[in-house]
Amino acid sequence: MIRRFVGVLGVGLAVATAGTVGCAALGMGGFKDPIVTFRDVRINGLGVAGGSADVVLSVYNPNGFKLEGVRLTYNLMVDSTPVGNGALDDRFTVQKGESTEVRLPVSFTYAGLGAAGRQLMQSGSVRYRVLGDVTVATPLGNFTRPYDRTGSFSSFGRTSR
Repeated sequence: MIRRFVGVLGVGLAVATAGTVGCAALGMGGFKDPIVTFRDVRINGLGVAGGSADVVLSVYNPNGFKLEGVRLTYNLMVDSTPVGNGALDDRFTVQKGESTEVRLPVSFTYAGLGAAGRQLMQSGSVRYRVLGDVTVATPLGNFTRPYDRTGSFSSFGRTSR
């Protein structure tokens, strides 16, 4: 009787473990990475060594459920010149199938701004790269995913990818 109970208990634990692992894998398979793109930059202030700006990113949610953003890290570059970086720990929500704009405070140096200015004067646009990680809370758990986008920002405020 005890041997039979231990055998049933062992099978039950194996099924429960397989079910948990299967659900976790299913959860990961049901999650689509959010798409982060650059939208705009607004200069807030200038100082002796550099300044501060707000970078506006768009976070698109391709999932069938809302995402609660809990952290977003970022590195902004003009070509290969670093302009600014940081992290946003304020929560933001992205509804299913929609986009939300997220404003990021960036401190920059004149070296990065100078590269952007030269490109803007020569071609009317600036090639940029924004990369980092976005962490979202979902009904399936928290997910941290990297993003890396390049494009150009024109003097007319339009972006291309």
